[in-house]
Amino acid sequence: MSVHFNPSNSETRSKFRRRKQKLSNSWSPLKGGCMDPAAGLTYSSFFLKTKMLAYILCTALAVLPLMIYFRNPYFLKDLSYTFLSIYVGIRLSRIKKKFYSILDRFLDKVAEHPHKKFIVYEESSYTYSQADRESNKVARALLTHAHLKEGDTVALFLGNEPWFVWIWLALSKLGCTASFLNVNIRSKSLLHCFSCCEAKVLIAGADLQGAIEEVLPTLKQQGIRVFILREHCHVDGIESLSDKIQMESDEPLSRQLRASINIKSPAVYIYTSGTTGLPKAAVINHEKVWIRAFGMTFAGVRSDDIVYIYLPLYHTAGFLLGLYGAIERGTTVVLRSKFSASNFWNDCRKYNVTVIQYIGEVMRYLCNTLKRDNDKDHKVRLAIGNGIREDTWVEFLERFGNICIRECYGATEGNVGFFNYGGKIGAVGREHFLYKMACKYALIRFDTEKEEPVRDSRGFCIEVPRGETGLLVAKIGKRTPFSGYAKDKQQTDKKKLRDVFEKGDMYFNSGDLLKITDEGFIFFQDRIGDTFRWKGENVATTEVADHLLTVDFIEEAKVYGVKVPGHEGRIGMAALKLKENMDFDGKAFYQHVKNYLPSYARPRFVRIQDALVVTSTFKQMKVKLAEEGFNPALIKDPLFYLEDNKGYIPMTQELFNCIAEGRLRL
Repeated sequence: MSVHFNPSNSETRSKFRRRKQKLSNSWSPLKGGCMDPAAGLTYSSFFLKTKMLAYILCTALAVLPLMIYFRNPYFLKDLSYTFLSIYVGIRLSRIKKKFYSILDRFLDKVAEHPHKKFIVYEESSYTYSQADRESNKVARALLTHAHLKEGDTVALFLGNEPWFVWIWLALSKLGCTASFLNVNIRSKSLLHCFSCCEAKVLIAGADLQGAIEEVLPTLKQQGIRVFILREHCHVDGIESLSDKIQMESDEPLSRQLRASINIKSPAVYIYTSGTTGLPKAAVINHEKVWIRAFGMTFAGVRSDDIVYIYLPLYHTAGFLLGLYGAIERGTTVVLRSKFSASNFWNDCRKYNVTVIQYIGEVMRYLCNTLKRDNDKDHKVRLAIGNGIREDTWVEFLERFGNICIRECYGATEGNVGFFNYGGKIGAVGREHFLYKMACKYALIRFDTEKEEPVRDSRGFCIEVPRGETGLLVAKIGKRTPFSGYAKDKQQTDKKKLRDVFEKGDMYFNSGDLLKITDEGFIFFQDRIGDTFRWKGENVATTEVADHLLTVDFIEEAKVYGVKVPGHEGRIGMAALKLKENMDFDGKAFYQHVKNYLPSYARPRFVRIQDALVVTSTFKQMKVKLAEEGFNPALIKDPLFYLEDNKGYIPMTQELFNCIAEGRLRL
C-alpha cells in the first residue's frame, strides 16, 4: 500500500514547501549544505573522506594478494585445488547416491562423440563407437560360449593391445569382475595369482599360449575354461575365441545383465608388483575406481588431450589412472605394447601426444638416452606419475622443456594418497585441509631395527613433528575403507594397525616412510625394509642411492642392507650398473662416498651388475639381492669391499671368511 501526501489548504501547503526547501538545502552538494548542522559536517568533506576510505580499501585489496603470496606462495594453487576438490566431491557423492560406473561414463562418451578416436595402436585407430561395438561382440561371445553371468570373475592374461580394452569393456557389460594377471609371471606364480581371485575362466593372448600350456594340467584339474585369442587352437583344454567373436552381433546388450552391480561391488583385481614377495590381489571396488580415475581431473587433463599409455594395463598406473582417467575425461589414448626409451619421443611426435605417464625409473631411462637436437620438439605439456627422483626431475625439465610434472603417491590397495599440485620438485604431495578432513592420516614414529611402530607408556603410537620421518598410516573407516587382498586374510591383517591413537581404532599401514615439511609438502623417504639400521643409525637407501648416481661412471644404483654374522642390524651394500664403456674406479668411488656420506651410510660392499632387475612397473627389487648377500662363492658378479681408510678392493673368499668368522670386525 502507498500513501500520498495531499495538503488540503493553503497554510498546510505553505508549511510543506518550507520543509521541502529546508531538506533540499541540507542535502544538496551544489550548495555545500550540511548533513548534520550540529556536527558541522559538510557534504564536500564527507565526500572527501569517503573517497579516501575507498582509496585505502582499494589499496588494501591490491596489497592483500601480495601479503598472502609472501606468507604462502602456493595460495592460488591451494585455492584452485580447493574448488577442484569440492567439484570432485560433489560428483562422487552423486555417483554413490545413484550408481554410475566408468562403463556408464564410457557409453555416455560414445553417445557424445561416437566418431572421436578412442584408441590408437600402432598404425590402427578405433573410435569410441567402434570400441563399443567391438566390446559388444566380445560380450556376446563370452555369454554364449563361456556362459558367464553377473558376479563371475574372469582372469585376463594379456599385454597392452586393443583386445585388452575390448575384453574389459565386455566383462563390465556382463557384470563380471576382471582379474589382471601380469604377463611376466610363469608356472607356480601364475597359478598362485590365478587362484587368488577364484576365476572360473581364463582369457589369454595368442603370444602367451606357451605359458598357459605349462600350467594347463592344473587348470584342467580345477575345471577352468581357458580361451585364447586365436581363430583356431588344437590344444586339448584351450578353446579359440577370436573366431567366436567374429560370428557375434555388435548390437548393445541389456543393462539388466549388470543390474545388481553397485558402488561397493568389486570392479577389478589388480596385483601388487611383488617387490617384497609373491604378488597379492588387491580388491578394487567401483568407488575406488572412480577415486583413481579422478587423478587425471586433478592433474588438469582436458578432453582434447592425447594420452600416451605404455605402462602395463594390468597395473594400477596404466589402467586406473591411465585408461580409466582417459575415459572419465573423454580423451584419445595412444596405446603402446611396452616401454621403449629409444622410441618414446618419436611416438610422442608421431601421434601429437600431449600427456604422458611415468613410474619408477622411466624418467631416468629417458634422460640416459643419447641427446638430440630435437629433444624439445614435441607437444607434451603434462606428465603424471610417481617415483621420479629429484635430480632426474630437474634434468628432465632442462633437457625436454617446460613440461608440467604432477607427481602423486598411493598404493594399489591403499586408502590414502597424495598429489603434488604445488609443483614442488621432489615432493610426492601437498597437505590440504579438505583432504585431511576426509582422510585421517598421520606419520608415526617407527623403529627400523625392530621394524615396528614406537608406542608410548599407554601403548599408543607417537605422531612425529613436521620435518621428521615417520611411517604413513591412514584411518580405516566408512569414507576410507581398506578392502585388503583377495583370499589372503593373513596379508590383509598385516596391513592393519590397531590401537594407534585410541583404544579400538584401526589404521592402514602403508609400509612407507614419509616426511612433511613446514611448507606442507610431503616427501617420500623409503620403504620399510629398505631403510636399515647400522651402528645405531638409520640409513635411508634412497638418499644414499641419490648420492651414488652423481658419480660419473654410475648409471643405476640400488642400495640395501645385508646381514653380517656377529653384528647387530644390517650393513650397507650397493648394486651398481656402470655406464657404457666405463669401469669401476674404487678409489674415486671411495673418495665420493667419503666426501658426501657419513661413515655408517657408506656402502661397505659393492656389486657390479650388467642390468639391475626391476618389476614390470620399473620398481627396483632388492629383497633377493639382500638375501644373496656378499659371498663371492655364490655371486658371480664382481664384488668389492670397502677397506678402512684405503678404498674399495676386490672381495675375495678369504675376506668373506674373515668377516663371517668374526676375525674381521666391521
